[in-house]
Order: sequence, then C-alpha cells, then structure tokens
Amino acid sequence: MFSNYLIGLREGLEASLVVCILIAYLVKTDRRDALRPIWAGIGVAVALALGFGCALEFGSQELTFEAQEALGGSLSILAVCLVTWMVFWMRRTARHLRSELHGKLDAALRMGTGALVATAFLAVGREGLETALFVWASVRAAGDGTPRPLVGVALGIATAVVLGWLFYRGALRINLSKFFTWTGGMLVVVAAGVLAYGMHDLQEARWLPGLSDKAFDVSDTVDPASWYGTLLKGVFNFQPDPTVLQVTVWLLYLVPTLALFLAPVGFASGKGKVKEPDEQGSRPSKAPQA
Repeated sequence: MFSNYLIGLREGLEASLVVCILIAYLVKTDRRDALRPIWAGIGVAVALALGFGCALEFGSQELTFEAQEALGGSLSILAVCLVTWMVFWMRRTARHLRSELHGKLDAALRMGTGALVATAFLAVGREGLETALFVWASVRAAGDGTPRPLVGVALGIATAVVLGWLFYRGALRINLSKFFTWTGGMLVVVAAGVLAYGMHDLQEARWLPGLSDKAFDVSDTVDPASWYGTLLKGVFNFQPDPTVLQVTVWLLYLVPTLALFLAPVGFASGKGKVKEPDEQGSRPSKAPQA
C-alpha cells in the first residue's frame, strides 16, 4: 500500500503543480476568461487517464492466461521505462518548469481557445497516462487480491491535491527539489520490483526461459501472509522465491539507476534549492482563487 501511496503522491503532486502554475499565471495576468478552457483540458486529461486504466484492467481479463502474463510483463517494462524517464526529467527540469509552462501558455493564449485546451490537456495528460500505467503494473505486481493498493493510490492523489491547493494559497513551503529527489529515489526502488515482476510474467508466458531456476527460496522463513511479508511485498514487491532472471534484472536496474539518479550532477545550483517561488512551493503569490 505504501508504494502505491507514493506513486499517487508523486505523480499527483506533479500534476497539481502544473495546474497551480497554469491557473496562478492566468489569474495574475488577469486572463480569467481563459480559465474555462484550461479546466476543460484538465478534465479531458483526467477522463482519458481513467479510461486508459479501466481499459487495461477490464480488457486484460478477456485474454488467456499466457496472453495476460505477456501483456502484463510487457506493460510493466514499459511502465518502468516511462517512470524512470519521468523521475530523471523532473530532477533535471524542475527548476525551469514554471517558465516553460508560462511560455507554452503565452503561445496558446495568442492562438485561441482550442490551443488552451490542448496545452492543459498535454500538460496534465502525460502525467495521467503514466500514472495509470504504472499504477496498473504496480497493483498487478502486488497481487494480494485486496483493494489496499487502489486505496493507497487514492490517498496519495488526495494528499497531492491538498498539497497543491496549499501551494496555490501560499500556505505551505517545501523544498520541492529535495522532495522530488527523495521520492524519485524511492520510486526507482518500487520500479525495480515492478520490473522484476514483469520478468516473471514473461517467464510464465513462456516468452523468457528460466521459470524453474530459483535464485533462492525463503518461503519457510518469510511468510508472505505475515505483517513483515506484506510490508516487503507492498514496498519492494518482494517475492520469497524469485527466479535467477528476476534477481539479476532487479540488481542490474536498481544499482546503476539509483546511483545515477542520486549523483549530484547537473541538477540545481545553490545547494540544491530551487529559486523559483512557484516551484519551490513557497508562494505562487497570494493570487485570488481561480
């Protein structure tokens, strides 16, 4: 549940920040007439993400077992690739996010209503589709048959919405560069577990060999139904009897990716602090409510 909460919080907060920046800019520049198409674009993006998630969940149920495993494994790998790219992209460009969005919004304002809808849709839609895919892969990897993973995602998104509103109102200060660095690092750990589970899916689909080659088996020591077994499964997607391929892929992904992500190279100057007040979460200005 914690890993899914982290996904919802991280992805939801990115989307919330994008919305706050767009709305605050329109309010400060006295372009409230543009708020309606912006909200329309955001609504379409959210609906698309929900529809995509439902299509993944219900569409896969009509497939054979091997086809389900092949689809799940393939999409798990795709989700890990997208999330890895996302955390590195945010780490590199977080300090320039506001100016980048302002530039796109200025261009859209000159082009008209359709461009405003498209700008909001593209800004939020990417986050929504990535979230839907990674949540689906993570929930499938959890595989405990309970609604706890989805509850975790919902709580994470709800927390992100509250934080976004507090940022907009200027009631909350947080070093977002550090926040995204630490949550990004934890997300890399979660992604490693999803990737390993994806490899197992492909082995069960007979796309990859080695399903019977176990790296170890601690099922007698670590009870999956115990509280610590549930915790390990929820946070790290831990499996008590992984295959050699799963462990190998997990290590080959986690160690270099985490080391590269946490390396203090090419991110932010000034002791890692973001100078933009909107992106720092300090004060998007005391703008009136949109």
